[in-house]
Amino acid sequence: MAMESMNDLFVDELKDLYSAENQLIKALPRMAKAAQNSQLRDALNTHLRQTEGHARRIEEIFSAGLGGSPRGKKCAGMEGLIAEGKEVMAEGGAPDVMDAALIGAAQRVEHYEMAGYGTARAHAQQLGYANAARLLQQTLDEESHANELLNQIAEASVNVSAAQKHDGQGGSRTASKSTAGGR
Repeated sequence: MAMESMNDLFVDELKDLYSAENQLIKALPRMAKAAQNSQLRDALNTHLRQTEGHARRIEEIFSAGLGGSPRGKKCAGMEGLIAEGKEVMAEGGAPDVMDAALIGAAQRVEHYEMAGYGTARAHAQQLGYANAARLLQQTLDEESHANELLNQIAEASVNVSAAQKHDGQGGSRTASKSTAGGR
């Protein structure tokens, strides 16, 4: 689709986000299954339900005035982030270290989505699509909360435990408080 107007750009962004959400809906159950930490597993499963809602919100935006379908585009960025997450899971390793790696992979996804939703929301506001902007802000808030929850899990337990295995050489190392993804 040629982008001749801001509206064309907005539609393209929403289609990209819709593809990203649907790819994530398929990936999150695998990530949750790979997680050993129960808080992390619960957070990933909760975010799966939220992600399903994010996709529905995009469908609502299309049905409420944009017309057409949110389908028809593949989000290459999310595809790459998911591929990286699969690599991490395939490498294996100590459970607590794997959980720290999963948190890092999940936070990269969250940051990618926050950038996309923030941009789409700004464009919706510019175009005068108040309801779309409100729905996109709601999703952006949920993505931000998911990222903060992952940070809390990392800082309170997962990274602390993983740092004790820093390189198998014994001893201790001072760990930075800001962890996976650095917020």
